[in-house]
Order: sequence, then structure tokens, then C-alpha cells
Amino acid sequence: METILSISNLTKKYGFITALNQVSFTIKKGEVYGILGPNGSGKSTTLGIVLQVVNKTSGHFEWFGGNYSTHEALKKVGAIIERPNFYPYMSAYNNLKLVCKIKGVPESKIDEKLALVKLLDRKNSKFQSFSLGMKQRLAIASALLNDPEILILDEPTNGLDPQGIYQIRSLIKQIASQGTTILLASHLLDEVEKVCSHVVILNKGKKLYAGPVDQMASTYGYVELQADNQESILAILKAENIFGAATVENGLVKAYLKKPVSTGYINQLFFNQGVVLNHLVARKETLEEQFLKITDQL
Repeated sequence: METILSISNLTKKYGFITALNQVSFTIKKGEVYGILGPNGSGKSTTLGIVLQVVNKTSGHFEWFGGNYSTHEALKKVGAIIERPNFYPYMSAYNNLKLVCKIKGVPESKIDEKLALVKLLDRKNSKFQSFSLGMKQRLAIASALLNDPEILILDEPTNGLDPQGIYQIRSLIKQIASQGTTILLASHLLDEVEKVCSHVVILNKGKKLYAGPVDQMASTYGYVELQADNQESILAILKAENIFGAATVENGLVKAYLKKPVSTGYINQLFFNQGVVLNHLVARKETLEEQFLKITDQL
């Protein structure tokens, strides 16, 4: 697949503070790529550098395989990295007309993008009359006016109510389904899990993981076990190399798997050693469990 953005050893220092520490990852065409991390992890700094609104300290990045200068490449990028900022007393349509003039885009694009974000029926309404979710959707319409190859969003659902969050996430999926690559920064695990195909996890400026969302976990899930003799369960788990870490919670033993095995195999394994399990359930780790494990908080 075509490379949209390549980042190599990107570093940003503010005096003695390192906001970004040798971060590297690559975004391919068609991916929905999330930058995930808590506040202060370096998400917005990364976006600011690749959009040339923040100067890097060291490292390298290039757009579209280095076939364009950064100035030319950014003409193929749509971005929202701050709160939507339009003229409050002007209509949605007239605000987008100004954007068209700035970007050199024909005004014929306006209705098409307003329809995409489901605001065509409010095209003549003043911006100040819009809800926060509507303002965010108008900002997305503005960023899409030049039909960018990649859309960049910084915390796109921040501050929205549940309905607004659902609308923005549905819109992101729709835009991605039409072939636009998307890069979004978020501190919300739920957001990344629901809309992203790939993720880079940042914490205190360092990259902890980069790759497909569904490959974040290094384990094969875990099993919950229960029997009359809990000590026997723990002893067998310790002796068998198919099991990793084990914990006990509310009378249930949770054991992580080092390789894919069936519950039938596990049940027989314990039965052969004189332990009859009265509870055996295989589970996959949630994204939250995977994230906490990667950031050493589990």
C-alpha cells in the first residue's frame, strides 16, 4: 500500500522537558490511524509537527513517500487541530465560501460536503445557532472541501454529548469507507477501538506500541477457572508452560495463555491431575486491559 505519512525518530524538547522522544510510525493509504495516550503524552505535539505548526527538535517525517515538498503535500491534507472557529453571525454556507476562497476550491463543493456531514438543511443557519456537535461536523466539512487524501483530527469528540459522539464516529467511519485515510488523536480507548484500524500508543512522549488495533495484545487471552481446591489450580498453572501470569479475584482464578489452546484441552489437563473444574471460561482481553498492560499499569 502507498505510504501517506512516515515518521522517524521524531523528538521535541521544550527546555528540559521532552514532549516527544524518538517516535516512529508509518501510516498507509486507507488506514484509520489513532494516536492514543493520556493528556500530555505527545499526541498534539506529533500532529503539530507534521502540520508544521510546531518545530521539531530532531528526527524526520515525510508525506506521500517524499514525492512532494511539505508545503505542497499539506495541500493534500485536511486538518482540525483546534476548536471549530468560524464567524458566528455568518451562515454555515457563507463560512465555507470563505474557506473555498482561501483554499482555491470551487464553491460547488460546499453543498456536497454539507450533505456528507448532514448539515445541508442548516446551510443558511448562523454558526452561533449550532450545537457543539454541529460545529464539529461543519469543521469536518471545511477540512474536506479540498478532497484531501488524509484527514487529521485532534480529539474529535472532546466535549460532545453521547449523540454528538455517535454522529462524529459514524461520520469518521463513512469518510474512511470512501477511501480517505484518517489520523486522529484521542485519549479515549473506546474511540480507538470503535473507529481505528491501527494505533500508536504514546505515554510521556515515548512510543509503547504501533500497529493494528487487533494485534495489541501479546497474549492469547485468558481463562477463568474455579474448583473446590484453589491451591491445586494455582500449583498446576505454575507447573504448565502454556500459562502465564495468574491472579485470584472473587474466588475465580484468572490465568493468561501463552499459546492458543481449547477449553477442552485445559479441562482434560486438570482432570488428569485430579482437579475437577466447576467453572472454565475462555475470554479475550479488552482493549482497556491490553492498554493498561502495555503502559505497565495492570
